[in-house]
Amino acid sequence: MATIDIKRTHNLGIDAAKKKAEELATGMKDKLGIDWRWDGNNIKFDAPSGMAKGASGQVTVEATLLRVEIDLPFLLRPMKGTVESKVNERLDRALSQ
Repeated sequence: MATIDIKRTHNLGIDAAKKKAEELATGMKDKLGIDWRWDGNNIKFDAPSGMAKGASGQVTVEATLLRVEIDLPFLLRPMKGTVESKVNERLDRALSQ
């Protein structure tokens, strides 16, 4: 079960939503050292090192829905609210552009 589970509806269509999801994943790679890869319409990610070390999850992209699931390691769970807030902020910004 994911520590953080965020769902957002959108009207971008699947191709544009995948592009936005990829932009977000690339930004997280640069900032937090997260490794990611596409698996169908899902971005699977994990953080082998860096600030988010031990975190993993996936972003599911559908035609009208984007879902972010993040499993935080035990040591990062006290920061769940902060992480969730940042993810919500980035999703809002990405999906409104």
